[in-house]
Amino acid sequence: MKAVRIHQHGGIDVLKYDNIPIPDIKQNQCLVKIKAAALNHLDIWVRKGIPGVPLPMIMGSDGAGIVEQIGNKILDFSKGDKVLIQPLTYCSKCRWCKQNKENYCEKWGIYGENQDGTQCEYMAINADHLRIIPEGMSFEEAAAFPLVAETAYTMLIDRANIQPGETVFVWGASSGVGSMAVQIAKAMRCKVMTAVGNTKKVDSAEKLGADIVVNYKKDDIVKVVKEYTDHQGVDVVVEHVGTKTWEISLRILGKGGRIVTCGATTGSEAKFDIRRLFYKQLSILGSTMGNVESLDRTLNMYRNGDIKPIVDKCFKMSEIHKAHEYLENGNQIGKVIVTPN
Repeated sequence: MKAVRIHQHGGIDVLKYDNIPIPDIKQNQCLVKIKAAALNHLDIWVRKGIPGVPLPMIMGSDGAGIVEQIGNKILDFSKGDKVLIQPLTYCSKCRWCKQNKENYCEKWGIYGENQDGTQCEYMAINADHLRIIPEGMSFEEAAAFPLVAETAYTMLIDRANIQPGETVFVWGASSGVGSMAVQIAKAMRCKVMTAVGNTKKVDSAEKLGADIVVNYKKDDIVKVVKEYTDHQGVDVVVEHVGTKTWEISLRILGKGGRIVTCGATTGSEAKFDIRRLFYKQLSILGSTMGNVESLDRTLNMYRNGDIKPIVDKCFKMSEIHKAHEYLENGNQIGKVIVTPN
């Protein structure tokens, strides 16, 4: 089969479209023929170099496809089932798993980071990492859904504990996580503000349901937030940009506000006045992806019509260099997808 792999870290030139054997399945696994896989900024970080990545590595965390074979112990799936893939792996036995917090499992991992991922023609996957694709969802949409949906859900529901009527500010509504965060916050009956970088993205954010959309290249975000909130500030900031936005994120929070962060695409170092933290009684919350429960809940939200995955552009896997270049340029609205040739 063909697979997108890296044998070393570096620029887009290290991405290879290799020939490798189709994997064998174990008794508790299914062999899934991949129909679509998604890119995330995680792919860029892995490619450039995250400590501990085993090489060579098949790239990709999200994926969707058709069950081709089932192991002897599989009862929940049949050949021909259309499935999507839970991006995280876990042991199902430790104290974290027993508390339904698989994302904190002592043996947790991520496809495409510390084990082979989804950007290939076939995957051998434990059956408990598969979910039937909801009716009406395409393979491309199914591949675009899991990681960003459970990440945004965990940030807003499990960590920030958003409540109806609160004001939520989301950075980058055109990103995968940002587009999901806007929709989830609206489904929870929150008022949503967001910042994007151009007119096209403004239109897209408004269609997602955002109440106020700011062009961060032209508008004074702090001024707009003060005016919209009657100088009270927002209750929650969804932060995944990092260094460039961190100071503004803290400034626009109201008293008792929470900033929840899952990423640092512009850098991981940030400075702030500690006095603002305790005077305004702010909370800074870290969040890493999600868990099985959050994936199942977001799938139910999709079935109820509350949220939907946003697909921007599709590439063939053999065009992986172009796909990475497109993602790094930051012009996409939603997710970038790759499909087998």
